[in-house]
Amino acid sequence: MESICGVNCNGCPMNTNCNGCVNTNGCPFGKKCFIARYLEIDGIDSLNEFKKQLILEVNSLDIIGMPEITELNSLVGSFVNLEYQLPNGNKVKLLDDNEIYFGNQVECEFNDDTTKKCFGIVANASFILVCEYEEDGSNPELLLYKKR
Repeated sequence: MESICGVNCNGCPMNTNCNGCVNTNGCPFGKKCFIARYLEIDGIDSLNEFKKQLILEVNSLDIIGMPEITELNSLVGSFVNLEYQLPNGNKVKLLDDNEIYFGNQVECEFNDDTTKKCFGIVANASFILVCEYEEDGSNPELLLYKKR
């Protein structure tokens, strides 16, 4: 399977549900991927500049315990769309399972033998989302959802 953005699709756990970017003209899960759209309009150099800017924005959030982000990866929404509990007890998912996002997971700098938490970062041209969760995405807590 070939991607438009250069990501290695063979290692993706979602590749059995994906029809590939090249084969679908940038719509691997039925919707136009914002990364493919960005590449069509502005090209790879502009996309790389966009990623650099996004990384700067994430790092400028100064979230305590979150190490510096150095890379963002292409991720399908269903892989990172965690369910967050609201103060009223309701649970909500904030992402689109069929959308492609930039994201990363990093371990909290304050982990020890009893605690292992991770930060999840998900972003696109419209927003940045940062959450904290335990192993395997359990007990996710939304730390930040910011419009860009």
